[in-house]
Order: sequence, then structure tokens, then C-alpha cells
Amino acid sequence: MKSKETTYYLADIKDLIPYANNARTHSDIQIAQIAASIKEFGFLSPIVISKDNTILCGHGRFYAAGRLGLEKVPCIKEEHLTESQKKAYIIADNKLSLNAGWDNELLSIELSELEAADFDLDLLGFDEKELSKIFDDGSDVKDDDFDVEEELKKPSFSKVGDIWQIGRHRVICGDSTDKAVYERLLEDKKVNL
Repeated sequence: MKSKETTYYLADIKDLIPYANNARTHSDIQIAQIAASIKEFGFLSPIVISKDNTILCGHGRFYAAGRLGLEKVPCIKEEHLTESQKKAYIIADNKLSLNAGWDNELLSIELSELEAADFDLDLLGFDEKELSKIFDDGSDVKDDDFDVEEELKKPSFSKVGDIWQIGRHRVICGDSTDKAVYERLLEDKKVNL
């Protein structure tokens, strides 16, 4: 692959021209989401334009920037594509990202951490139904006849001082702040924290 020179710069938004045949559509809701993302994170993904300032990639960001009243936007100017390559790139840029998937387990972990940090998950573009599906672990909770109050009345099967050996691990029933309890648990062994 030949090295292609790319120019990065801030362009006047009024000089940019949306590609007339852009087949990708952007709803008002999506443009509002992109605008919210730009406000939160900054304008991190530049708009790709051709020599004549026609937008090849980033129409949604262009419309969101207009909605935000931005006068300048970061751009990459491509100067090496043929007309056919430009058309193909516009389609490929929009389609290829749709071919990706999600590792829902990892996504759930990341979203849970963001939620715990009081981050607004609405900024990520998922709707409530999608978030519900991501956080659903697949196990439906079914109500049964278990009576918590009745079970609490029964004597417990463990008592303070009981020790369980689980493989090379030991668990004790007791107060972890009591020196006598953890000395009994450790039996003169050192803990590796």
C-alpha cells in the first residue's frame, strides 16, 4: 500500500458541502445524540472531506456541529481518491461499522462501571430496550413459595467459630476484626495480599 498524505485542519463549517447522493440517513434523534456526544467528549472524530470540500465521512457530525452552532470543525482532507473510490468509501465507511458486533458480557461490565460512576448512559446511543437486553443475564426470576421470615426462625447450620476448608482456601464464621478469629483461621500462616 502506498503512503497517502493526509491533511488535518479546522475548516469553516460554512465551506463544507454534504455529499448529494449520501445514502446514509440521520434522524433528528441521532443528530441530537451526536451533538450531545460532541458536547460531552469534544469533537474527537474529524469529518473527512474531498479536495472540493465535499463531505465523504461525517455527515451526522456535520449536522450536529451545525445544531451546536460550531463555526469550525476538525477535518481530514483526502487528496488521492478517484471519483469511484470516493463513492465506494462513503458507502464502506457507513456499512463496515455495522458489520461489527458486541461482546455483551464485556459491554455489560463497562456499562455497569459507567453507571456506578453516575455517567449518563443516554450519551452512548443505546435506548432503554437495548440496555435492558444488555443487562439481562438470561435468567428469569421466578417467584416461589420461599418464606424468608420462616427460614430466619430456623436454627442456622453454622455457628461462630466454624471453619470450612474449600480447596486451599479457608473460611471462618466470625468477626474479622477480632484478632482471635483470624489467628484461629490462619493457624500461624502468613496472608499474601
